Amino acid sequence: MIEDLVQIRLLGEKKRPENERFRRYLKAHDHSDRRLRRMAEAIEEQIDCTKCANCCRVATTRISERDIERLSRHLGTSPERFVTDYTTTSEDEGLILKRGDTGCVFLEGNLCGVYESRPDTSSRFPMMQGVNRSIVLGRWKCRHRACYSPIVYNALESFKEDAGFTR
Repeated sequence: MIEDLVQIRLLGEKKRPENERFRRYLKAHDHSDRRLRRMAEAIEEQIDCTKCANCCRVATTRISERDIERLSRHLGTSPERFVTDYTTTSEDEGLILKRGDTGCVFLEGNLCGVYESRPDTSSRFPMMQGVNRSIVLGRWKCRHRACYSPIVYNALESFKEDAGFTR
């Protein structure tokens, strides 16, 4: 299990082409989504996200109307004020949380300052499965996350080994 963030970044970048080939391999071969999900969950249980909080430092966080309502209530502000103070618009992603020098505007050290009310995107991270809840079909986004998330990197490597993928 690799948890060193520098090593994950370097290996994740180096393995981008391999991960793309693996994506195609998974699409073309029959694999148990349930088995992959259990493997991902086992890896997730072994890694303490609060040790690095790298996902909160690197990834952007999309915000839904439901998130705005929940977070504005949590912070004791109006939804309009929340949008003004805590969000920005990304050309690619739409409404996202603002980011400071160290990542997400709500990141406090390695902890989330609004954990109980955090956005759905944050609560579902690393989102190993796609919108349809399939790990196999959700692989597309994870190949990018393998460059900064210890969970995603290690899960992908385990999936490759389990699937008999030739590197």
